[in-house]
Parts: sequence; C-alpha cells; structure tokens
Amino acid sequence: MTDKPTVLFVCVHNAGRSQMAAGWLQHLAGDRVEVLSAGSAPKDQINPTAVEAMREVGIDIANRTPKVLTTEAVRESDVVITMGCGDACPIFPGKRYEDWELQDPAGQGIETVRPIRDEIRGRIEQLVSEIAPAA
Repeated sequence: MTDKPTVLFVCVHNAGRSQMAAGWLQHLAGDRVEVLSAGSAPKDQINPTAVEAMREVGIDIANRTPKVLTTEAVRESDVVITMGCGDACPIFPGKRYEDWELQDPAGQGIETVRPIRDEIRGRIEQLVSEIAPAA
C-alpha cells in the first residue's frame, strides 16, 4: 500500500451506499486517502434520500455524479470495497478486497436510510484506523 492509499467503493448504481461511503471516508480521513467510487450499472443521479441522510450529519454529496466501474479504477486502488455488485468487479492480485453486505437504500425512506448511513460510518471508522491512522 502506498503512503496515501486509494480506496474504491463499488455498488451497482453508484447512487447510494458507495456514495455515502465515499463521503464518510473523505470526511473522516481528509487528505490521508484518495477516494473513488463507481457502479457496475450507474444511475444518472445520486439517490436524493442518501443525499438527505448525509446532509443530516454535515456531509454534502449532492454534487457527485455516479460513475461507471472501470478496470483502471480497480487497478489504481489499494483497497476495493464492494457493496452488492456481485461478480462485476475485476480482481487483481495484491489488492485488499472487502465485500460489505449493506441494505440497498434505493427506493427507501429516510428512516430506513439513516441506519445504513450509520453502519457505513462505523465500517469507515474501522477502515481508517487500519489504512490511514491519524499521525
């Protein structure tokens, strides 16, 4: 892993879970990590309920755009975290892979999305402590 690890979050639509995870990682780790996110079948916009849930905790993901998963993004990353994208993510030796089983916030109300957001935060805090601890 490099001095500044790159983390790629992948979910199907790159509109909810992966965007919330990217927002949390940037918020909690700052410039100690490079953050990427992508989807195997990206939507045309971020899930508005995910945007609202993150806004409640002071993190703005409203201006993000879902991106398609590329082999290059996986190759550039030190850590690849998938969230329900199945076998769509290419595997390269020497990278850390994790699959986070998280409920999909698509079509869910804010009461359902808040616990997903909070579970992602806990996982991100653990990840930061492992790959980019504070000096």
